[in-house]
Amino acid sequence: MLLFFPPLVTLNPQPPTLNPKKLLDIVHPAAKSLVDIARSQDSEVGDGTTTVVILAGEFLRECKPFVEDGVHPMNIIKSFREAARLAIDKVKSLAVSIEGKDAAEKADLLKKCAMTTLSSKLVGGEKEFFADMCVNAVMSLDQDLLDPRMIGVKKVMGGAMRDSFLVDGVAFKKTFSYAG
Repeated sequence: MLLFFPPLVTLNPQPPTLNPKKLLDIVHPAAKSLVDIARSQDSEVGDGTTTVVILAGEFLRECKPFVEDGVHPMNIIKSFREAARLAIDKVKSLAVSIEGKDAAEKADLLKKCAMTTLSSKLVGGEKEFFADMCVNAVMSLDQDLLDPRMIGVKKVMGGAMRDSFLVDGVAFKKTFSYAG
């Protein structure tokens, strides 16, 4: 991506790191929505901003003929919700149960799922490392409850991705102070 703001030229291979609303005065409502979608994705996940903008753009492009034909926007929204429900039902029908499987088989299936979700540009190179960490975290939970709120992620600035580790228990961030 190449942005030109006299007298400044910015070359950035990863546009999600830019905040377009701070650089540009965005007026078009759809463009504002796309920026908001990208910002939400970035704050929640930290990756996938380009993907959500492309998907949203495609959804808008596909529904444009219906708007031009006079279909009420609420009917279009209702259709999108129905399509989402059908997609969720399809994913549920494809789901593989891990009930009754031994611990090694469960761990292997969970690792495959984790590696699939870790295929982003941020952690894709270390997806096996993080997949093992995710599986170990999930397997350490009470298997009857499986409360994901019991897994916390603490972000610490600096260091490499491989410096990440799983704490089996409770972790506190301690800052040191010296008297004197």
